[in-house]
Amino acid sequence: MGSLKIHPQIRIDEYTKSGVWTRDTVQQLLADRVRERGTQLAIVDPVDKSDYVDGVPGRITWAELDGEVDRLAALLLHADVRAGEVIGVQLPNTIEQITVVLAAWRIGAIVSLLAVHSTEPEIVEVCNESCVSAFVTASRIGSNHVAEQVVSVRTQIPTLRTVLSYGVGVPDGVVRIGHGVPTAADAAEVAAHVAATDVAIDDCIAICWTSGTEGLPKGVPHAHCESLAHARGVVEAAGLTAGDVVLNPFPMTTAAGIIGTMLPWLSTGCVLVQHQPFRLDVFLRQIADEKVTYTAGRPSMLAAVELREGGAVDLSTLTRVGVGAGHLTPETVQRWRERHGVDLVNFFGTIEGVSLRSDPAARSVERPHSLLYPRSGGGSVLKLVDQQTGAEITEPGVLGELRVKGPTVFSGYLNPARDRDPFDADGFLMTGDLFVIDGPDDAYLRFVDRASDIIRRNGVRIGSVDLEALIAEHPAVSDVAVVGCPDGRLGEQVVAVVSCLPGAAISLEEIGRFLEDRGIDPGETPQRLVIAKGPAGLPRSSTGKILKRVLRRELERG
Repeated sequence: MGSLKIHPQIRIDEYTKSGVWTRDTVQQLLADRVRERGTQLAIVDPVDKSDYVDGVPGRITWAELDGEVDRLAALLLHADVRAGEVIGVQLPNTIEQITVVLAAWRIGAIVSLLAVHSTEPEIVEVCNESCVSAFVTASRIGSNHVAEQVVSVRTQIPTLRTVLSYGVGVPDGVVRIGHGVPTAADAAEVAAHVAATDVAIDDCIAICWTSGTEGLPKGVPHAHCESLAHARGVVEAAGLTAGDVVLNPFPMTTAAGIIGTMLPWLSTGCVLVQHQPFRLDVFLRQIADEKVTYTAGRPSMLAAVELREGGAVDLSTLTRVGVGAGHLTPETVQRWRERHGVDLVNFFGTIEGVSLRSDPAARSVERPHSLLYPRSGGGSVLKLVDQQTGAEITEPGVLGELRVKGPTVFSGYLNPARDRDPFDADGFLMTGDLFVIDGPDDAYLRFVDRASDIIRRNGVRIGSVDLEALIAEHPAVSDVAVVGCPDGRLGEQVVAVVSCLPGAAISLEEIGRFLEDRGIDPGETPQRLVIAKGPAGLPRSSTGKILKRVLRRELERG
């Protein structure tokens, strides 16, 4: 693939001059952390690691991590991987996963991150889109023999030269990584390569992939500069320092994983506790055993934790929780502060670089239960635009698409020939997310819905997000999605798809009364209720997002 530069020089000059982009690189951050915190703990494995990969849970200091990164970097060099080439990485959240990413970065390679349960066609698609030269995985992840999967499709990926794997029973033709002791020769070989390799802040370091909720996943290249600017915003919002212990429940393929957790960890030198996959009992045990001070999750995670309050739930060390992929109510924020002494910060972020965080003190004049995002700050320029006319919206309460320009925004999709240009004529990212101006002094934006998910009923546009946030507050509900389905001359009907807690039940009439009591107009409450059946619940993408297009298709089929 060759060296991939991300940003034009004019953008680099603008943001470095203003100070929002620094000269930091991920390689330099690791070197700084090793120098500052060598003997201090760096990463902790999940306690249930052996359930899904070969190996026992481990703990590693910064100095030990540095040595293991050198050992693996030397192995990659022996496999003829060089700076600017792409390494596919399909690993769960473990010490090995972080080591592979850091080793790739040490030699100037790019990581293309795949979901752990990617199918063979998905592996082929992602590898060919990103032109991978090497692929690193495990012999098994859970019950899936992943290394064998990669071998079986190897001939369909012309650029793939080398497959490397952790674990036992590694297939023929695959390089077994194993666990060894770094040698002085490894360190010397890697140091010589590093010394001969130029590093620039606009070099690509990672290719992440959109969730594919609306079609084929799109490759999103990330460079040092905008990725670290985004990570610094997370550090500031969450108040992270080297003294924190951070629990990561998100796949590294997501914005919340690599930008919201890994890069803030690398920036601060705190302790990273890995968790994979999400299991509530294990999650709570890790918080207590590792004395976690910060974690992140979805609103459904908060609800699940609260349901365990009758049991032994020790959150005594936890001080902050970052919440994404859904709205919080002020009641939830207040409850967590009063009961647990935990501050909740709501993040609105995308893998393309949108980076907003809520102001829990601001209340919406129209929707008191919604949290709001400041219209200014963070170095980004935000505007709302009428999707039909392209005119900028400046009046409160008028629905418009959020467009963003700023130092955290990516430069464009990996395959511009296939994927539409995401920027408008003025260089603003067209997010496809609908907001209104709201809140005290009209200084805030309130998220309404994805443009593709907006419900049109009898001439009125209805957002699903506020309805979902409120329905989720009902004591019988464990999970919920609100979608629109065709309804003849009225356009669409509002359908609530609900998973109930064990032994609980709810009716359409009860949901209507519950919403109306909280200020929702009767014309916007659901006209249909569907109870999700089976253990799978609501359909979700590899990143945990509800697949509303799948729900709509299932509902239309009856």
